[in-house]
Amino acid sequence: MKNHILVVTHSGDLHADLVIERLHGRDARVFRLDLDRFPAQYRFDARQHCGAPSGVLHHLPSRAEVSIEDIGAVWTRKSGDFRFLSDEELGPQERAYAIAETHHILTGLLLAMDVYWMNHPMATNSARWKGEQLRRAARMGFRVPPSLASNDGDVVRRFRAEHGGEIIFKPLSSPSLGADEVAPADRIVPNLATTLITDAHDDMLDAVRELPGFFQKYIPKRHEIRATVVDGCVFAARIESQGDERTRVDYRDFSAEIDYRAERLPQEVEHRCLEFVHSYGLKFGALDLICTPEGEYVFLENNPAGQFLFVEQLVPELRMLDAVADCLFDGASRRG
Repeated sequence: MKNHILVVTHSGDLHADLVIERLHGRDARVFRLDLDRFPAQYRFDARQHCGAPSGVLHHLPSRAEVSIEDIGAVWTRKSGDFRFLSDEELGPQERAYAIAETHHILTGLLLAMDVYWMNHPMATNSARWKGEQLRRAARMGFRVPPSLASNDGDVVRRFRAEHGGEIIFKPLSSPSLGADEVAPADRIVPNLATTLITDAHDDMLDAVRELPGFFQKYIPKRHEIRATVVDGCVFAARIESQGDERTRVDYRDFSAEIDYRAERLPQEVEHRCLEFVHSYGLKFGALDLICTPEGEYVFLENNPAGQFLFVEQLVPELRMLDAVADCLFDGASRRG
């Protein structure tokens, strides 16, 4: 019976902990694959015959196991660095090969499965590029901010002048500036929020010669929206980011006590959010929108593996953990 649920994540993922707890409350059969403990704490064999995958995944510490052919739903929640039995003994080339080979084997195994996906790895990969997101969002009817990617400081200065001197800079690949990819002792800066570029930054703009940067026209806000799509539902939270100077440009300063509350989006905006996420073949997406003082909705970005627990903790009526668990449970049941 293809009614087991595979959760692919890392060992520190509280989102996975809480969804799995809810799945167990539904008597679901769940197997958790923590990438930061794989393959060291797992044993597996994966076979294919006439295109049909089979085999078994074992978690050695807990003795849990699942037959590959019994998996009916997969939640690819978060990535993690692989762990090998001889981690400390691997040289640079050995480690590079071990990571690449393990990634290839595991991804090939996952992609061979005919299951309910949240989200399919290839859909997630195609949906993560912010520049393409802006073009797609505009074609679907969203307003998007004028944007510039450049490694020429003078071009950035002209872009700023064109937009009345108010532009923002934001990192696209990682707000942590890669800090989560290196050892704690090697971290220089923990993160960088979206930053309003002012006259004080003018001399710094030539730094893009070393590393290209991404800039957008600053859009005044009435408030912000975090719209989380879970399959066919939209859970929208209104974020009163303008209530504190620390969150005026980027609401993700959680030292500021600003109001969050459930928001009913206009029907056309809600439909547009669903259409945007589903256009990639995704079941899940976390969209950031601005509501301007004039009441217009502006698309900023979508994260296909975005955090949503912090929103539910602040707005408990947005029961996204239950919605994810329901979708995985129902998806696996339909495959059974």
